[in-house]
Amino acid sequence: MAQTIVPSYGTTPDQQKLHTSEWAEFDQKPDSLFFNDGQRRIDFVLVYEDESKNENRKKSVNKKQMRKRQAYESNLISNGLQLEATRSVLNEKLIFVKVHAPWEVLCTYAEVMHIKLPLKPNDLKTRDSAFNWFSRLLRVDENIIKPEQEFFTAPFEKARISDFYIQDKDIFFNPATRSRIVHFILSRVEYAVKDNVKKFGINRLLDSGIYKAAFPLHDSRFNRRLEDPNCPSERYLLYKEWAHPRSFYKLQPLDLVRKYYGEKIGIYFAWLGFYTHMLIMAAVVGLACFLYGYITKDNCTWSQEVCDPNIGGNIIMCPQCDHECTYWNLTITCESSKQEEHVPYTACGKCVRMTFGISAVLFWILLIIASVIGIIIYRLSVFFVFSAKLPRHINGTEAIQKYLTPQAATSVTASIISFIIIMILNIIYEKVAIMITDFELPRTQTDYENSLTMKMFLFQFVNYYSSCFYIAFFKGKFVGYPGDPVYWLGKYRNEECDPGGCLLELTTQLTIIMGGKAIWNNVQEVLLPWVKNLIGRCRSAARSEKTIPRWEQDYHLQPVGKLGLFYEYLEMVIQFGFVTLFVASFPLAPLLALVNNLLEIRVDAWKITTQFRRMVPQKAQDIGAWQPIMQGIAILAVVTNAMIIAFTSDMIPRLVYYWSFSVPPYGNHSNYTMKGYINNTLSVFNIADFKNGSKPGLLKLFLDFSELSLDIVISDTLLGTNISMNTTYITGM
Repeated sequence: MAQTIVPSYGTTPDQQKLHTSEWAEFDQKPDSLFFNDGQRRIDFVLVYEDESKNENRKKSVNKKQMRKRQAYESNLISNGLQLEATRSVLNEKLIFVKVHAPWEVLCTYAEVMHIKLPLKPNDLKTRDSAFNWFSRLLRVDENIIKPEQEFFTAPFEKARISDFYIQDKDIFFNPATRSRIVHFILSRVEYAVKDNVKKFGINRLLDSGIYKAAFPLHDSRFNRRLEDPNCPSERYLLYKEWAHPRSFYKLQPLDLVRKYYGEKIGIYFAWLGFYTHMLIMAAVVGLACFLYGYITKDNCTWSQEVCDPNIGGNIIMCPQCDHECTYWNLTITCESSKQEEHVPYTACGKCVRMTFGISAVLFWILLIIASVIGIIIYRLSVFFVFSAKLPRHINGTEAIQKYLTPQAATSVTASIISFIIIMILNIIYEKVAIMITDFELPRTQTDYENSLTMKMFLFQFVNYYSSCFYIAFFKGKFVGYPGDPVYWLGKYRNEECDPGGCLLELTTQLTIIMGGKAIWNNVQEVLLPWVKNLIGRCRSAARSEKTIPRWEQDYHLQPVGKLGLFYEYLEMVIQFGFVTLFVASFPLAPLLALVNNLLEIRVDAWKITTQFRRMVPQKAQDIGAWQPIMQGIAILAVVTNAMIIAFTSDMIPRLVYYWSFSVPPYGNHSNYTMKGYINNTLSVFNIADFKNGSKPGLLKLFLDFSELSLDIVISDTLLGTNISMNTTYITGM
């Protein structure tokens, strides 16, 4: 008589006899995916430490944990699952409990979970694309990974079982679906009742240490195909044709990725591949802009005027800080003037919890803003020190490094310190955000992930981009003018842009943060798991002398984090922000992102295929809250790039000069030209108007030896709305 399974999600045993697992010795088949009988497939593995051999804990604690575990396993058996326990080969304290879901259990819970399963093969004809011949060159050989047969599907119903496409009961539910069903049961079975409150789920048992691990099995070793023809060795195929470095140019076998890891993983890699393809055109345009600027930098009219000893050499600039800073020659900015930009076209309880969460997020955002202000004060203080090292003579007789200007040195060191602070705050806030989200008690896993996504993104948005927004839109905009500079906190003179413009400093900031972030992420995602696994193999020196079963091999791989792909999405969305928000000042960003993503796809594939335990397959319809976040970034990017072009770059002043001020009645040139642009941006200032608090040290020296009336020329925009000291010079010397 067939067994009838009722999905009760477990019952808590009182005084009734507990069901126990079957015990079996390891059968010396290292790659076996079945119980010792060779018939029942292993759908999940639970790992615990034998309480009778644990001497580090009190006996009362061991007994309490053992009762919970025995009650839990008894309920699993009551729900129709079959368990087989085997002691570890390498560590006699460890026990591996293999879980198998019989056909009747699979059918019952497939109906409960509304899992869509095949009805009949898809007989609709598809029209081939005109570009199929090209994509075929990049696809994985169909003889190696056979295309998945397409089916019409419908939510499974036991009453209509005859309507479904069942040729073989053993393969009707694929391994990923089987593992998903078993995990559904494991997450809902009870193990104790306390104060009329039922405690249930494998996650709580893992958190309390009753079980050490719970995971589905990989189907083979990643570097060797199994000899058994009945085993498809899909992990080996994924490693060879997807995760291996030599396959970086191939299209991803997304059908096999979805089949092996589930829809959620498949959607991530499909989205990442699409995003990477979309970067190609942006990378080409950005590279073209960069190459054009590099090739034509020596033909740039205003750069030639800055570097010309008869023009820029005769222009003496105002000091950029008080007392210690001296006058300086415009020609020392010769190199930076060639970074020319090119612009490519429960009500109360819930309310309390939400209020607490929002307050905590705002507090940490304010902490970031405080750190940015600290970096600004650092810039002001360090710039004063670096400026004191400038040559004391305005003719430049003392040596000065070609590129190491005070502005450049200050910008680079401040960017490095800013990056370090960003990484530290990220590590701290990650734990805080998880605690806040746990406290809010979201109703579903999707609600939990969306809530955490918004918190982490808002934090990292401010953390990564605040310093960039400061440089792009605020630095150098409110500095006053010689004789009446603007001070921070009544003490620090407001900093000015590099003589080559604020875009140079913004590019430096973006390069350091993007590059440092990419290196840091690769160290975390690749190097650390590899080192941990290497250390684990070295510690188990006896492993080479013994045959290790598949479940124990997988146990020694790295565990998958609770948040799964959350950090992968977060990394890519932050990168998307760098690529779009400031591309007008850093046209190489799309190219760097493209190169990074080509590696990222294979690195992520290599990581989950070789270094981590197999993930529990999960369903997903889309990328969740990340989609509206990216849409918001894209809209904001239009605004930020327009503002960079209009207010931060010199594009508009240059166009105005070229079309209006270079020719009569305002100019003296007969044709439209950029000649004279540098001089046109400058105006006259009398050094006698310097206030005592901002007089440069060298001024007193001049006045002691001469009573000459010296004029200082200050920068004034063509529209007369902004006066800046970073392009001022002295005449009449």
